[in-house]
Amino acid sequence: MNSIAADKKIRYGIIGFGAFAERAIMPAIRKTANSELLAIQKRSPDMAKRKAEEYGIPYHYESVEELVSSPHVDAVFIVSANSRHHPDTLAAASQKKHVLVEKPMAMNFHEGREMIDACRRHNVLLMVGHMLRFSPLLQRMKEIISSGELGTITFARSEFIYDAGISQRGWLWDKSIAGGGPLFDIAVHCLDAIRFVLEDTVSEVQSILRPSESLSLVEKSSHLSLRTTRGVMCSIYSSFEAPYRRTFIEFIGTKGTISAYDFTPSNISVVLEKQTGVSGLIGKKEQERIIIPDLYEREIAHFSECIINGTEPVIDSFSALHNQEILDRALQNSR
Repeated sequence: MNSIAADKKIRYGIIGFGAFAERAIMPAIRKTANSELLAIQKRSPDMAKRKAEEYGIPYHYESVEELVSSPHVDAVFIVSANSRHHPDTLAAASQKKHVLVEKPMAMNFHEGREMIDACRRHNVLLMVGHMLRFSPLLQRMKEIISSGELGTITFARSEFIYDAGISQRGWLWDKSIAGGGPLFDIAVHCLDAIRFVLEDTVSEVQSILRPSESLSLVEKSSHLSLRTTRGVMCSIYSSFEAPYRRTFIEFIGTKGTISAYDFTPSNISVVLEKQTGVSGLIGKKEQERIIIPDLYEREIAHFSECIINGTEPVIDSFSALHNQEILDRALQNSR
């Protein structure tokens, strides 16, 4: 891929301009110095026109094909339902549009692989929106573990719970559209965060879903037991059946532990807690306060920079595909 003028702003079109795009993605694009929002797509032409007028967006389209064919768009941010990630990516790639697609990457490994192949064939960039990799908290955790201060990491755990009954995404419960429940929606954040911090892949997957998988409905809660290639045991719990939203991540080593609550939101201050011990005795506890910026702004700025400079994104497509493979195996193991 050839680089382009360094002073150019990458012109984005948002595919699937719903509540999430309106609340998080649109503001993030507009705050990013090297990006601008030029177009949106909604299935309702009246709503597309209304939203475009409300937010001063120059172009609006009813179909994905119209948006990706637009000469006013350089890249798309795909925020459509999970089942649309694959066809929307193929459509965008065929029109030489760079693709930033929300997680999960696809409905299954096969679709994800086809997305990678299509983008490579048409010489455009593809990045999956694992925005937590841009979090100063996870980057700090990665730094501490890499230093050896915690010794050998033996266990990692994470949880993400919330009440999905309040979500505006009505398709969230439909297996044919969502692919999976909390496993696809939020456990993938925990999975990618653990893998990013450990710089590791997963070799073993076991899962329990509640209720057990059905042909039409997604699970409401999920638990993953994983082993990484380097032998770290991992536990990930995710649920749509919670009275409030909570996220947590922890790494346990032979010389100490690090953990943090609220590791997923943007624009907050979080506390990283570190505890070390010597010869079985309780050692010192330390707390480090870390400011989390708008992570969507950071991922968009990075993706636009890659387009401008002709470089590859830090979130490798095959790493995202590995996440999809783990989700697939988790569903298969629960049957």
